[in-house]
Amino acid sequence: MTAASSPETHRRGRRFRSWCAGLLFAAVSVVIGCRLADSDGVTPVPQLLAFLPWLLVPTGLGLALTLLGRWWFGAVWGVAVLGLLAWYIEPYGKDPRPAGVIVAEVRVLTANVEFGRGAPALVAVIRRERPDLVFVQECAYGCQELLRREVGADYPYRRAVAAAGSKGSVILAEYPLKGTPGVAGTMGMPGAVADVRGHAVRLQLAHPMPPLPRQVALWRRELGRLRAFAAAEPGVPTVLAGDFNASQDHAAFRRVLDTGLYDAARLAGADRTPSWPSRTAPALGAQIDHVLVTRHFTAAHARFLRVSGSDHRALLVELTLHAPQG
Repeated sequence: MTAASSPETHRRGRRFRSWCAGLLFAAVSVVIGCRLADSDGVTPVPQLLAFLPWLLVPTGLGLALTLLGRWWFGAVWGVAVLGLLAWYIEPYGKDPRPAGVIVAEVRVLTANVEFGRGAPALVAVIRRERPDLVFVQECAYGCQELLRREVGADYPYRRAVAAAGSKGSVILAEYPLKGTPGVAGTMGMPGAVADVRGHAVRLQLAHPMPPLPRQVALWRRELGRLRAFAAAEPGVPTVLAGDFNASQDHAAFRRVLDTGLYDAARLAGADRTPSWPSRTAPALGAQIDHVLVTRHFTAAHARFLRVSGSDHRALLVELTLHAPQG
């Protein structure tokens, strides 16, 4: 009886492993299919796209199951999915080719301080790193007052949206600022034009709503407004920085880049370094905090810094501003 039932037991085991592999490949294929179609799809695809590199794990598990189950069609399917994942893990976009003389070295820091809880730690980071421009998201009334009191003497120029909770935000600068309307959003997104050694540089803080299950359309719409800002004056040096709640694997974010912006972390070789959630980064996470720049800039270094009290890591980039000769 045992000998007779053994082959059937093995066949059932192989079928079960093949079914499990098929479910894994199907789930990953939906996500990678949206990436291939240049679409963010619907929930849960936008949420999973942020973690696209980590889909290598279920794909690898599925391949192991296909081999154990001797499901050769599944093995081909899995290899194809693995190849597409490897292709899309590569950095998105091209390198800028700025022409002209070096005008200034500009250190830019962006940090989401999670309802202001990370503000005290951010003060220490600012004092240690001495950035020229600071973009702070989720900086409520108390956070803004703390920054004014502790580092205001070093950053006499600011543009802020004063609000409670996650809606408050501020740009701090060593350079003179001229206010702009900013970009409309659920959370504050102030803007300014900085005078960097006689050269006008557009500054815009980014903090669109996250792609929560019932807010994907709002997330797309607010990223679309940031895209419109980026496309408005392509010939003017621009820094667009903040918590985008999006990675290079989101079509809505790539459309912002396609206006002629470049991700400074990518230019500095840190395009896949996670910034959120800080508890698991850098081992596990997604890069949703960015400093985007026009072709007038190059980036030499990018570092992601832990800010106690916040669920995001801050991003510090060292930029070089170029101006045309003649």
